[in-house]
Amino acid sequence: MTDQPEAIQEPIIDQLRARFADAILAQQQTKDNIPTLWCRPERIGELLRYAKTGVAQPFRQLYDLTAIDERWRTHRDGQPAADFTVVYHLLSHERNADLRIKVPLTGEFPRLPTATGIWSAANWYEREVWDMFGITFDGHPGLRRILLPATWQGHPLRKEHPARATEMGPFQLPEEKQIREEDALRLNPQEWGLDAKGGNTDLMLLNLGPQHPGTHGVFRIALLLDGEEIVQTVPEIGFHHRGAEKMAERQTWHTYIPYTDRIDYLGGVMNNLPYVLAVEKLAGITVPDRAKVIRVMLVELFRIASHLVWYGTFVQDVGAMSPVFYMFNDRERIFDIITAITGGRMHPSWFRIGGVAQDLPQGWEKLVEDFLRPMPEHLQSYNKAMMENSILKARTQGIGRMSLDEAIDWGVTGPNLRACGLEWDWRKKRPYSGYEQFEFEIPTAQCGDCYDRSLVRIEEIRQSLRIIEQCWKNMPAGPYKADHPLTTPPRKERTLKDIETLINHFLGVTWGPVLPPGEVSVGIEATKGNTSYYLISDGGIHSYRTRIRTPSFAHLQQLPELCRGLMVPDLLAIIGNLDYVMADVDR
Repeated sequence: MTDQPEAIQEPIIDQLRARFADAILAQQQTKDNIPTLWCRPERIGELLRYAKTGVAQPFRQLYDLTAIDERWRTHRDGQPAADFTVVYHLLSHERNADLRIKVPLTGEFPRLPTATGIWSAANWYEREVWDMFGITFDGHPGLRRILLPATWQGHPLRKEHPARATEMGPFQLPEEKQIREEDALRLNPQEWGLDAKGGNTDLMLLNLGPQHPGTHGVFRIALLLDGEEIVQTVPEIGFHHRGAEKMAERQTWHTYIPYTDRIDYLGGVMNNLPYVLAVEKLAGITVPDRAKVIRVMLVELFRIASHLVWYGTFVQDVGAMSPVFYMFNDRERIFDIITAITGGRMHPSWFRIGGVAQDLPQGWEKLVEDFLRPMPEHLQSYNKAMMENSILKARTQGIGRMSLDEAIDWGVTGPNLRACGLEWDWRKKRPYSGYEQFEFEIPTAQCGDCYDRSLVRIEEIRQSLRIIEQCWKNMPAGPYKADHPLTTPPRKERTLKDIETLINHFLGVTWGPVLPPGEVSVGIEATKGNTSYYLISDGGIHSYRTRIRTPSFAHLQQLPELCRGLMVPDLLAIIGNLDYVMADVDR
């Protein structure tokens, strides 16, 4: 998140302190300047509901919900005693402000009241906290594993849980274990909350997945059908879970950068950006202007690349076969630029703490110009062939519709939120990396259905082309990396000129930079919505806690509401239109 205006901070803090004087334990100062209050566990539900509905310009969106294992942490000055902390991150679009509420919990397996009666989005977030930390939310409608298999032992984000395979002994799969794991994968309708009896009619259970081609990633959907009409839908995720947040606890601040590329694996360096921005805020690093513009150009190229994948595969889902080949051809032209600049394609891991890995190569301008020139004509032809097609309109208009209030309640961000009529884009509302210097528009629509979400993303491609053209024409001179001792690695041309830089290079590469203690959350307008990194430093070379808030996790949770009462083909159109990536969901 970006720094919050002081005029917004104090009123909400004062209001909450005045109303909940006996419930608020402390106020915490953080590096991101987000108002942060500690609340007693028994009063948390009342405080959260008041923040959502009781204040002017309310905090209507539960942006994120996570937890921290505090037991090994040393730098907690001014914070209430706790073994675990549950963190609620609230967002007010009217205020353009955030609010962080923390709840201290004690005991080995603590409990807390559920917030599912306040926000629909709390359901999956609380399941994830239970799955990863073992914290129980009383009153939750279905507290069970969400990212890990049902047979998993332990809670991985607790500090005592091993972070490496070498700490767990060799993997073994005896026959009895294999049978047990296979039995756990069987669809048990009662456990999934699916009742196959519908009055005088026996409803049909349909298992969709887990497989990639039909579901845009490896995940599973259990459908309860009345004929071909969808009565109920239960998604099952976690097949792509790789422990990305746990891995951050064992990697140095610098060596974790390649892991971020694999979150939204279609977003490339877009994933690097919120992470390095958060580290830079923790370390107090100022990034040079040239590095900022290079970053903007690269992330907008990846935004277009991601949107082209969505565009082609979505229209293929509703019956058009040819467009995906044309759009992947344009995507390959983007990768020609990415390869020439970074040496990589989909996962270049090219951003660095303090800047980028190296300066732009000679001839980059010609590559960008050759890409920009034909794209408006290509988009026009795609629009005529697809968005004006009567079949596509029939398959998408009025399908998967969500209201603005529903979108906010479910934690929807990015193009899916803007398709509901809200002009909300962090590049405009909270500019980062120099976006305030660029001219571009925020596309919106009104109906919030599959067709409008498509219109918004297509217009975003055009706006990204505008931004890239401005980068191409106005690339500033200067260094591509900050001159700061915690920048990793330092600029190579200086490492052989003075001993201090050589020492910093040696320590930064072999040991890793030591970041001062603190907490910071930084979010960006990523390809599929808002992505944030919430980092906690305990004054070491590793992150004490890394929380990755991704848009796809929130968007996929709403799937049952979007397709209820529709047909199975409508479900496939909605799946393709939501534009999620399972690695972005599962992390």
